[in-house]
Amino acid sequence: MTTESSIDRGNRKRVVGTVASAKMDKTRVVAVTELRRHPLYGKYVKRTQKFHVHDEKNEAKEGDKVLIIETRPLSKTKRWRLMQIVERAV
Repeated sequence: MTTESSIDRGNRKRVVGTVASAKMDKTRVVAVTELRRHPLYGKYVKRTQKFHVHDEKNEAKEGDKVLIIETRPLSKTKRWRLMQIVERAV
């Protein structure tokens, strides 16, 4: 039996977002914002989606820019895991 790292488990989605809430234990709410072009009018529309993210060491704080990766269901709402902190909040 071989052990697999998180890189070898297939193509998992990775997104960069901002920590919106750090009030729960081992859980962060990360807001991921993307600009999408409206199909008819061509205007760019900002879309924000919030994800519950597992943060084992409680290291991410509000305002931090973080990289999150898709994972197995960890709870009713948590389907993402904190991979790294890209930039700390000032």
